[in-house]
Amino acid sequence: MSDSGFAPRSPAFLADPYPAYAELRDRGRVLYYEPSDQWLVPHHADVSALLRDRRLGRSYGHRFTHEEFGKSAPEPGHEPFHELNDHGMLELEPPDHTRIRRLVSKAFTARTVERLKPYVRRLAAELAGRLVERGGGDLLKAVAEPLPVAVIAEMLGVPEADRPLLRPWSAAICAMYELNPGEETARRAVTASREFSAYLRELIAVRREKPGDDLISGLLAAVDGGEKLTGAEMVATCALLLNAGHEATVNSTVNGWHALFRHPGQLAALRADRALLPTAVEELLRFDTPLQLFERWVLDEIEIGGTTVPRGAEVALLFGSANHDPAAFATPDVLDLARRDNPHISFGAGIHYCIGAPLARIELTASMEALLDLAPGLSPAAEPVRKPNFVIRGLEGLPVVV
Repeated sequence: MSDSGFAPRSPAFLADPYPAYAELRDRGRVLYYEPSDQWLVPHHADVSALLRDRRLGRSYGHRFTHEEFGKSAPEPGHEPFHELNDHGMLELEPPDHTRIRRLVSKAFTARTVERLKPYVRRLAAELAGRLVERGGGDLLKAVAEPLPVAVIAEMLGVPEADRPLLRPWSAAICAMYELNPGEETARRAVTASREFSAYLRELIAVRREKPGDDLISGLLAAVDGGEKLTGAEMVATCALLLNAGHEATVNSTVNGWHALFRHPGQLAALRADRALLPTAVEELLRFDTPLQLFERWVLDEIEIGGTTVPRGAEVALLFGSANHDPAAFATPDVLDLARRDNPHISFGAGIHYCIGAPLARIELTASMEALLDLAPGLSPAAEPVRKPNFVIRGLEGLPVVV
């Protein structure tokens, strides 16, 4: 694939990866990419099917040792990261995944999320109002970031004074999900994991002694068939909910507004008709996908389009490409806020479908509505800088005037 436009470290690719994805889709259903030792899967139908295929897994330890699977054990020095990351349900397969997700679902209920709606709307209006009072600023720092961080922290019962700690920890840990992270990235992730874990253990201990109506107390109380979350699972679950509970929403917000600014006709239509909001949120999630890639291990040999992918290989399911596949979307490269037929997979599919998707939709709708109401003239103040990341797609900031 040396002649391919797929170049995850290239600034041109990071600015707009979608033409390269079209090239990948034209070239086949699965393509081996040597730099990351992965098989790229660019088509919507294949990505959607493989997310549900039990021959693939987020982990392999439930079936194989590292040696049996042909892999090396993680570096011993990276243990704090793996202790925090690998006990979360996103990284587990059944039966552990099933048990943990069921326990989390007992605390993270639709009723819990629905009850947050007034708080989310109020906070979104407050943040948008402050941005307007200042005459503009960085939309990421002013609205996109503080809203979901505050909401998930409020849910979990993280004291307000501690919330500024969360985003730096999360950023350092999530950097490990990029392709081929370097040793310096790993060092920062290990430090963040150690500090985050120590903080969460202390917070969990407080809630164990003095339960409240927060999600941590709910997780501690959750019992399913006599089983509860272990100590390591509690810490990992809280970290996952805090990290996943805001990362995608932050990036969806700035990616979405950046797309709207580049499509003034669509922004004008949304300003004129708020009934477009539900489909607009889904279309913005599709159009510039916040999570571009989701990795799975091949646990049992599979065939994709006549190509055999062996056990022990890793597939890279290209969400960004799948969400622009003309086989699944009419005029996929057109931003259409009224799009009804929109089977985007920005929240995944199968057993690892994002448990926080309903909350993310509430947050995205609330922040967009508040900005449309309070900053009807919102416009870009400068061209934003794209983060040098591929897997988690976002901006360094989004300067705006009101």
